[in-house]
Amino acid sequence: MKNKLPIILALVAALAAAAAGMYTARQQAATAPSAAPATATQAQHAALNTLLGLELADTSGTRQPLAQWKGKILVLNFWATWCPPCRKEIPAFSAMSGKYRDKGVQFVGISIDTPTNVRDFQREHRVDYPLLIAEPSVVQLTESLGNAAQGLPFTVIVDKTGVISRVKVGMLSEDDLDTTLGRLTRP
Repeated sequence: MKNKLPIILALVAALAAAAAGMYTARQQAATAPSAAPATATQAQHAALNTLLGLELADTSGTRQPLAQWKGKILVLNFWATWCPPCRKEIPAFSAMSGKYRDKGVQFVGISIDTPTNVRDFQREHRVDYPLLIAEPSVVQLTESLGNAAQGLPFTVIVDKTGVISRVKVGMLSEDDLDTTLGRLTRP
């Protein structure tokens, strides 16, 4: 048994090292920035066109056609009131909405939540852009838009010609958003 103890300890150490390596790799993959490739796929464009053809209810129940914002730079943010990272990024989105409103940028929050929860959230927090309620078909579209994991928050930035410029699963920092919008609004 004494002869086997060093072998057993070595195996346990190797397994622990492998587990630590897998954990580190997963953490890095989860926190790595995700940007859309230089050109969006045909599936992404088809999903975007389908999305922009929809009418979604706002917090008062009024149906809002997403097509009303065609020709503008669109920041489509999929979120939920129960999602802590979503709640954390909304103040930055509100600030950027105010900063870029006169430069042809329209923010639209699309919530994966109930109208009551979104309405209550909107009352408690200053959100100065439209908040719409996603229907099940919209949730399915996010996968084709580049959110295979169905993670939240999820942001799609569309240039004024209707081309997807950026896709981000996870929080989008205010600096990163400012840089992206600054690039898209340059004359």
